[in-house]
Amino acid sequence: MLTVEHLSLTYEDGTVGLENVSFSLTQGETCALIGANGAGKTSLMMALVGIADFRGRIVAGGVESEKQNLPLLRQRVGLVFQNPDDQLFMPTIFQDVAFGLQNMGLPDDEVRRRTEGTLERLGILHLKDRSSLRLSGGEKRMAALATVLAMEPEVVLLDEPTAFLDPKARRRLIGVLKGLEQTMLVATHDLPFALEVCKRSIVLTEGRAFADGLSEELLFDEEKMDQGGVEAIRRYG
Repeated sequence: MLTVEHLSLTYEDGTVGLENVSFSLTQGETCALIGANGAGKTSLMMALVGIADFRGRIVAGGVESEKQNLPLLRQRVGLVFQNPDDQLFMPTIFQDVAFGLQNMGLPDDEVRRRTEGTLERLGILHLKDRSSLRLSGGEKRMAALATVLAMEPEVVLLDEPTAFLDPKARRRLIGVLKGLEQTMLVATHDLPFALEVCKRSIVLTEGRAFADGLSEELLFDEEKMDQGGVEAIRRYG
């Protein structure tokens, strides 16, 4: 479903964002992307949707990431940005969610069906005529997720989805994500969240894939996580 082979990325100032990263995710697999600030998590997300130039190979939903394929790739892979304000820019939430569907050239009745269906599924249909400027952080997060899910992607990428959420909004987001059928890659510093939502975790350090394993094992491995620059979840009792 998602294959990454020897992915490397270097920025114009010479900073190495990623170095020879390889992994693959199967249909419906959920994987957390763990790492300290600057480890390469966001760089990887940007490369996966063709925003950042890279060396190597990416295949998502049977589509290879090449310039001529980017429109199709972005239908197969949806990215929820860390800051919802980067994703919500229309006068109303309905228009935000409908925007991508309209760009696909779908008929108006299909756009409405998908838009309202997605908003209802996420429990925010009542917000459809509201501006994102008048929403809480949790509501914005759900609305940003709706803009992606309405496109019915095969792979969903989420960049720090629990950032700035209160405990109630965080719990609601966890419930939604655990109900998704798509393949998911989640960049996060929130290890308890990663443990609950993602069966697998990959630790990045200095742009490299340092460790890869079951979340219930890797995230508690104090020695390995420390080597990767991340504090492990501690066991009590």
